[in-house]
Amino acid sequence: MAVIKVKCPFCGSEEISLYGKNSTTGRQRYLCRNKVCSHKTFQMEYKNNACRAGTKEKIVEMTMNGAGTRDTGRVLKISPNTVTKVLKKRENSQNKSMKGT
Repeated sequence: MAVIKVKCPFCGSEEISLYGKNSTTGRQRYLCRNKVCSHKTFQMEYKNNACRAGTKEKIVEMTMNGAGTRDTGRVLKISPNTVTKVLKKRENSQNKSMKGT
């Protein structure tokens, strides 16, 4: 039996335990036991490319460099509607943080 070392893609911690399986795809889920980790559960393989770690940051980076939503969706292999939703959520969260100051 082979043992695979699993690290949290968000904090890099090796304190990981099994957390069941995804109900729709049947893929293994993991629980990060690091208390300061921003995300608690994750999967190693995702069916949707938009759920992978770092995709939202890539969307914002490509937009700041002048790429359109269709270009970004084509390069990252996600829907242009998903790109728009990520950018709208980011805009809303920035507006809320600006009102608080």
